Amino acid sequence: MKQIVTFLVVAFFLVMNADGQTAYIANNGSNSNNISVIDLATNTVIDSIPAASCPQGVSVSPDGNKVYVANVCDNTVIVINTFTNTVSDTIPVGHIPEGISVSPDGSKVYVSNNLDSTVSVINTYTDSVSAIISVGFPPFGICVSSDGSKVFVDNHLTNTVSIINTTTNTILGSLTVGGNPFGLSISPDGTKVYVTNTHDSTVSVINTATNAVTAIINVGPYPDGIAVSPDGSKIYVANDGDNTVSVINAATNTVSATVLVGLGSYGISISPDGSKVYVTNLYGSSVSVINTSTNTVSATIIVGDNPTSFGNFISTHTTGIPSLNGESSTISIYPNPNNGTFTLFYPQLSIPNSQLLITDVLGNEVYAEAIINQQSSIINIPNLSNGVYFYQITNNKEILRGKFIKE
Repeated sequence: MKQIVTFLVVAFFLVMNADGQTAYIANNGSNSNNISVIDLATNTVIDSIPAASCPQGVSVSPDGNKVYVANVCDNTVIVINTFTNTVSDTIPVGHIPEGISVSPDGSKVYVSNNLDSTVSVINTYTDSVSAIISVGFPPFGICVSSDGSKVFVDNHLTNTVSIINTTTNTILGSLTVGGNPFGLSISPDGTKVYVTNTHDSTVSVINTATNAVTAIINVGPYPDGIAVSPDGSKIYVANDGDNTVSVINAATNTVSATVLVGLGSYGISISPDGSKVYVTNLYGSSVSVINTSTNTVSATIIVGDNPTSFGNFISTHTTGIPSLNGESSTISIYPNPNNGTFTLFYPQLSIPNSQLLITDVLGNEVYAEAIINQQSSIINIPNLSNGVYFYQITNNKEILRGKFIKE
């Protein structure tokens, strides 16, 4: 027991030195080809992760454990372990992957392959491509509906958005938007998809129930990245043409503010509490931080050359060992500590077909299985080494997590 107590002290020390929210900035300039990791508490770069070649699109898994980065020049997606900030896998995809988006349950990653006019579907349990779907030409932005049933991908030269059925991996249909659509973002309630149109300097608003464009909003010149606030009340658009961010009132579909940022505003993402907006400045080698209460730039962070981070690049996970607090109240384990055989109880789990994942303190996967029983499961993994482990149950609606000690 003494060894375990000592280990827990170290775990808490590492957590105290970790913020819990980090931004992963893809720098695709020839002098960089890396990922800058920003601590959002201090707005400083705390790590640099070597990427493959020309990192572009970024998407963080819902649980924050992994970051997926599309590399344009070598046609791969790298998987970053956010516990260690190291690359855990490299997955070959189609030619010139640009956009990337993780499903709400974290089981799939969708990648738009620009040159092939396809979308690669990655199975995150095997880190391999499980399907390839033909879309329009050339696909750029991509996002997944809040229930995981649809994928929206815009086609830059055909001025359309393709809608994919994720159950069958087939095209449900397509609709016409503005000129040269680029970025996509979906509202938290899943009712609207917002599309930036670079040629028209507009944003198209799609009703996801009818799959029809219901509004067109004028923004700044050459809008690229786009993000919706956590409460759905505001939409933030990075305008490459005049180095600004347009702030859209979602209730009125009008621009309520314009914020001057750095050179070549491109990628954009919002902190989980909605208090800050982070904007990558493609030609300024920097990230601008916007205070959403005042709509002013509160900080500028220097990163690598040509930062892009096209997609959701903010993780709510701690770097290093995760906190031992904040377990889900809807899941329990008995006994704990245990000898590797234990029972998980999850009486409020709404979907019986879920996935259990167990990781060690460095984020390495040590066990995974499909959860079939709706109330509880007996887990038997006696060969685990003694120590602390973290478990989570995921499906397309929820994530339940906790910890246990093997002794």
